[in-house]
Amino acid sequence: MLADLHFLVVDDFSGMRAVIGNLLKDLGYGKVTEAADGREALARLNHNDAVPPINFIITDLNMPQMDGLELLKTVRATREFRKMPVLIVTAEGKRDNILSVAQAGADGYIVKPFTSATLKDKIEKIVQKRSVPA
Repeated sequence: MLADLHFLVVDDFSGMRAVIGNLLKDLGYGKVTEAADGREALARLNHNDAVPPINFIITDLNMPQMDGLELLKTVRATREFRKMPVLIVTAEGKRDNILSVAQAGADGYIVKPFTSATLKDKIEKIVQKRSVPA
């Protein structure tokens, strides 16, 4: 399953998208698509003809146009995407933010800056959790 992961990395800062994309590639995940905000992410998801298709979202929380929380809520409310794993990354480690994204259905939360090992651990835990039948 890990080889089939195609990540959508969403962040308004192109440098952070590049950092996360490079970390993913260093971890052996070769398929990464980028979006600058939630609106662009939804457009990419709605025109998801890549092989393999996008099936995992890593998104920043604070962005213009559409933030990560709004993106998460929209993904969870959309039949085609609602089961897609969503990992939130942000510079804010406030308890209220963590609770908000957890209640909205995020699969995980990482506070920036983070290491490659932390990212790998979060992804593996999410994949393992999602692979277990309910």
